[in-house]
Amino acid sequence: MHLLSASRVRVFLWAALLHQASSLETVIGLYGETFEIPCNNGAIKSEDIIMTKWKYDKGEGTPGDLLVKQKNQNVSISATDEYKDRIRLAENSSLLLSAAKLSDQRTFTCMVVAGADITEYPVHVVIYKTAAGLEISDRAEELEIGKLTKLGTCVAKDSNPAANITWLKNNSPLEADGKGISIKASVLVNPATGLSTTTSTLEYSAQKEDTGAEFTCSTKPTVGSELFSPPATFTITYSTENIVLQVTAQDPLVEGDNVTLKCVADGNPPPTAFNFYLKGALVKVENANSYTIKNVTRNTSGEYKCSLIDDPSMEASKEITVNYLDIDLSPSGNIVKNAGDALDLSLQIDASGISAVSWKKDNVVLDEEPNFAELTYTDSGRYECEVKMGGLSQKAFIELTVEGVPVIKRLIKKRGEDGRHKVLICEVEGSPKPAVSWSINGTSLDESPFVNGKITHKITVVPTANLTVSCTVSNEFGVDSRTINVSSLNEEVRMDKQDQSDDNDQTKLVVGVVVGLLVAASVIALAYLVYMKKSKQGSWKTGEKEDGSSEEEKKLEEKVEENSQKAEV
Repeated sequence: MHLLSASRVRVFLWAALLHQASSLETVIGLYGETFEIPCNNGAIKSEDIIMTKWKYDKGEGTPGDLLVKQKNQNVSISATDEYKDRIRLAENSSLLLSAAKLSDQRTFTCMVVAGADITEYPVHVVIYKTAAGLEISDRAEELEIGKLTKLGTCVAKDSNPAANITWLKNNSPLEADGKGISIKASVLVNPATGLSTTTSTLEYSAQKEDTGAEFTCSTKPTVGSELFSPPATFTITYSTENIVLQVTAQDPLVEGDNVTLKCVADGNPPPTAFNFYLKGALVKVENANSYTIKNVTRNTSGEYKCSLIDDPSMEASKEITVNYLDIDLSPSGNIVKNAGDALDLSLQIDASGISAVSWKKDNVVLDEEPNFAELTYTDSGRYECEVKMGGLSQKAFIELTVEGVPVIKRLIKKRGEDGRHKVLICEVEGSPKPAVSWSINGTSLDESPFVNGKITHKITVVPTANLTVSCTVSNEFGVDSRTINVSSLNEEVRMDKQDQSDDNDQTKLVVGVVVGLLVAASVIALAYLVYMKKSKQGSWKTGEKEDGSSEEEKKLEEKVEENSQKAEV
């Protein structure tokens, strides 16, 4: 192979050849393959053809014979050079040429004799070959930011015409700008084959964003699809400009956890030696960029820094907060108090932030914190407080038991639903759980659960006589008793009838009282009438007439008579 220093001359010759052939029919053949050169394109009917002859231009106007075909005779090969074994005639008189070479780029002429006419059909042949492949060689080990560096060389081997190579970064074409991008290309021609090898060298000034970028080269052949080289990536080196201190820990970070400090620098290659400032203490780390603080406490909270050992002025800082939550409920645990006493609850909270408190009694949420100014049996139960701060939570509880002398709050009786028995109910408060006893035996004993110092005891009795029944309750603190009168069922029936008789007697008594009042009124009226008569006698003696009675006296006499009749009734 020799350097085509006269590549421009070759280009000119190629252009002249194409220009010369522009007025002729042109046929494209692919290098190394068989291609067809047409004859007259069917302008003359095959039955009219007397003879067909193919020849070619050897150069400088010298023709060379290839083959002849007489009508009704076999083909006669007249070529004695390289074409002797590479040519044959198709049925349509076209010339088939195998193993195409660049030397086949010339004019081939088909001469046809039909009757008295002789016609020639010259055809120009062009041979194309796609490059064998593309690859980037002489690759740089690394690219330095701001420095023009030879990135690599792209080679397109054995093509015709010579390949044009394009460089791409992330599939975008690169163009030489005389500053950060420089592209130089050259072409070598193989004297034996005439094929060309194109070499393109890229010099590139990298930027930080070129980290991970893919560089390729490509060529677009005259025939066929575009070719690409395998992509290549390069290490981009640059000095550290910024560092960041990263904190890796559980969220939230609480006492007893571990926390890792990591100093991240943007240089490439990254630095491997750092200073860590741990609340005033300096720790140097070699061949690593992290440091772990184990078993942190609330005192670990504060500002932390890291810097480059080579350049301590380049540093980064981070604030670390260790979350904590402590609570102290006083008193706590199992608490026993006497009824009527006071109980002061105290909840102390020590936290790194704002906390929220909630209370429950026997798993039922309370609206507010419990207050025990004067304990009652109903205050007994389990009280639990929960304090939350962020993702932290603490709980404390008291199991409160209120003790004291049992008290019977109510002793009642009820008639059974069937009317044949009675139910006695004794409602008690006290703690420890009181024992309940009755002064009589009964059936269907029923005792409610003992909850918050309360218990209810029931018995069923069928009294055959009037009874006085007592309910007695006791525990280690004392005794209480209460009685209730229970009448027999027969007595109740008699009493019901007596109650009805008593109602009749009361009615008679009212009537008797009314009659008595009427009688009394009649007596008073009668006495008054006697008095009036005596007065009249005195008057008669003094000269009044016997029949001189007034109208009032007559009416009074009539009233007395009426009342007397009513009294008799």
